Amino acid sequence: MIFFPNAKINIGLNIVSKRQDGYHNLETLFYPIDWKDVLEIIPAKQFNFSSTGVDISGSQNSCEKAYYLLKKDFDISAVHIHLHKNIPTGAGLGGGSSDASTTLMALNKLFDLQLPKTKLMEYALKCGADCPFFIHNTPSLASGVGEVLSPVKLNLRGYHLLVIYPSIFVSTKVAFSKIVPSVPKNPIAREIKKPVCDWQLSNDFEQGVFEQFPEIAHIKQQLIDAGAVFSSLSGSGSSVFALFNEKPTIEFNDHRMFYQFL
Repeated sequence: MIFFPNAKINIGLNIVSKRQDGYHNLETLFYPIDWKDVLEIIPAKQFNFSSTGVDISGSQNSCEKAYYLLKKDFDISAVHIHLHKNIPTGAGLGGGSSDASTTLMALNKLFDLQLPKTKLMEYALKCGADCPFFIHNTPSLASGVGEVLSPVKLNLRGYHLLVIYPSIFVSTKVAFSKIVPSVPKNPIAREIKKPVCDWQLSNDFEQGVFEQFPEIAHIKQQLIDAGAVFSSLSGSGSSVFALFNEKPTIEFNDHRMFYQFL
């Protein structure tokens, strides 16, 4: 079975308050995009995980974590999971979270577990705060740590999306260390009702990330200078995205680019 886990962008991201458990309450809008990994899962005599593409070295990949979560509660047999990684890591695009959630859905189908999406979202949350979003994979306002989701109708049809990844890994821990939580002046739910060119949305991680990596701030300015009607850092990573009325002609030869006509 072959699946295609997709990335997301954050349209606005406000860190509202710090929780007693050490995490932060936030508000953001997750929007799915077509930058995709390739995930293949087949039956095997013993469990095995392999990968190609973007390096994902580490103790346990998110796909493995998802498999063992289900293995703990259900008598599922061994599989070979192969992930061809296209979505960059540390980019704020949710690639690892999407891989985990897609693995859960794939195993649910492969072994006919008949788990409803609500239950899959519970397992997904154990993999990561933004993982539940990828179970439904529709534009959603997110609150809490990112797990409280409310689907929204956001029509970006006709816009040209450009995502730039400058091959810089931004540590989530370091990004949060620069944050001073506050109630947003422009709630996202209100702003997205306006035309895109009138959005007063920001990403609270931008200031700290831009101070540490001025080249990322320069990318955003280049996109705005090229005619973007809206541009922002995505998540707490290093990717910058922009929306254009016309197909952009700007080139970033030293960085990875993703283009999609929405």
